Amino acid sequence: MSKKNQKLAEELYKTSCQKHFTKTEVESLIICYKNLLEGLKMDRNLFRDILHQKFNMTEDLLMDRVFRAFDKDSDSYISLTEWVEGLSVFLRGTLDEKMEYTFTVFDLNGDGYISREEMFQMLKTCLVKQPTEEDPDEGIKDLVEIALKKMDHDHDSRLSKKDFKDAVLIEPLLLEAFGKCLPDEKSSEIFEYHVLGVKQCRG
Repeated sequence: MSKKNQKLAEELYKTSCQKHFTKTEVESLIICYKNLLEGLKMDRNLFRDILHQKFNMTEDLLMDRVFRAFDKDSDSYISLTEWVEGLSVFLRGTLDEKMEYTFTVFDLNGDGYISREEMFQMLKTCLVKQPTEEDPDEGIKDLVEIALKKMDHDHDSRLSKKDFKDAVLIEPLLLEAFGKCLPDEKSSEIFEYHVLGVKQCRG
């Protein structure tokens, strides 16, 4: 690794990633980033390809939202810093960090709430369409009502960040209630094995 990249790894490690990555792992993520780019910038399309190929994500709406969650400065590209810091939470974040991240993904319009309409849109996108005589939208509306009943603690027909976190703390499976936006255990292990050299599942 070049001295420039070593210095960059040191800075990233010190500023934000030491809680989840070792300095050597940060260096490996820098190499991975540069290899994936091949001289290009990491735009939305390249990032979505990575999510699909490395982490088995398939839903366009949620992959777009994951991109936006990584793209902290909203310049439509994932910088090296955003890549490492994003993966820090994506792969190894604490429950609180992952709740912040998933809420950001699910809050489609960025107003600080997950609305009834946003829930409907995400569930409609994510659910497998089965042939049925019934109107599929009605079934999705029923799911939205169930989610609100379970998670909307202040009964204002939308989920605040507090509503969301309180519900997830009681039932962690609700972390991805409105769609897959975190890697599954197997794809995480494979990525960490190939990129970071992690040879066994973390306990």
